[in-house]
Amino acid sequence: MTATIEQPAKVRRPRVTLQLLRITLVLHAVLVVAQPIAAGYFLSGNVDAMTDIHATIGGSVWMVAFLQTIVAAGYTIAGRGRLWPTIASAVLVVAEFVQLTFGYLQNFAVHIPLGTAIVTTVVWMAVWSFRSTARLSRREAKR
Repeated sequence: MTATIEQPAKVRRPRVTLQLLRITLVLHAVLVVAQPIAAGYFLSGNVDAMTDIHATIGGSVWMVAFLQTIVAAGYTIAGRGRLWPTIASAVLVVAEFVQLTFGYLQNFAVHIPLGTAIVTTVVWMAVWSFRSTARLSRREAKR
């Protein structure tokens, strides 16, 4: 009698798609962290910081969130990663567009708290992407 050892089924994990997601998240995090810094320069007397830095980044950061949503969808579909990064990225697209709108309207009662939520979410997602749990497939994450 011969004993056969069954190899466990190979689990497909996100690799390339996770690397792309990490790159996108770090770029996004750098841009959103630069926003309150630029606003601080404006408040300290550098009037050009608002138009040269803050408005320029603010006008394009929601497009980075859109790119992030596409990359996150690739992570979810092709890489068989989790679904929540795609959903969170799509919510960020909407939140950042709303943020842009309220910034130009100078409605700081919405602009500042929403900006804080955006920065916190993007930085948290970027940190998560480098944790070992980000490499797990959907099937492994459910266990």
